[in-house]
Amino acid sequence: MNLPTILTSFRCLAVLAIAVVLVWPFGEHRVLALILFVVAAATDWLDGYLARALNQITSFGRMLDSIADKMLVSVTLLMLCAEGSITGLHALAAALILTRETAIAGLREHLASQEVVVPASMLAKWKTTVQLVALAVLIAAPIMPFPVIAKSAGLAILWVAMVMTVVSGAQYVWGTRHNWGSHEG
Repeated sequence: MNLPTILTSFRCLAVLAIAVVLVWPFGEHRVLALILFVVAAATDWLDGYLARALNQITSFGRMLDSIADKMLVSVTLLMLCAEGSITGLHALAAALILTRETAIAGLREHLASQEVVVPASMLAKWKTTVQLVALAVLIAAPIMPFPVIAKSAGLAILWVAMVMTVVSGAQYVWGTRHNWGSHEG
């Protein structure tokens, strides 16, 4: 366990706290949810930076980082749907993001079994950033001075994130199409 892996592990644990705080039925704890989310999102950048700077990049750390990113986005999306910040047609954007994240995780796992490593594209890194910004805005919207405008902005950013998510997923699928077959038998 090195410092980058500890930060990534924190992000995984923070996801559970964010989920509980977002749907906690006894009082409004939006500020706490926002703080936890922003700190967890910041560790996404910090753990990678420290791993490179301290030369502590490990295969376990890369795997855990990918899981932590998907947990943070997926669970927060689900909780924002559950508590009513994302409803109606906007839930479709959340569903498409969740579908892509799950499908690409499965594709990467299949390719890894064939010893094919698929690094994250620049678009995939940017889509994660846009997803995190959208979620932070949606968490913060009810406590902002103009909550309706903030929520509308958060939902608009969520749709931008969804488009980026689908396009980057299509890039992964297209770019790896020659590696789908099994090398067994």
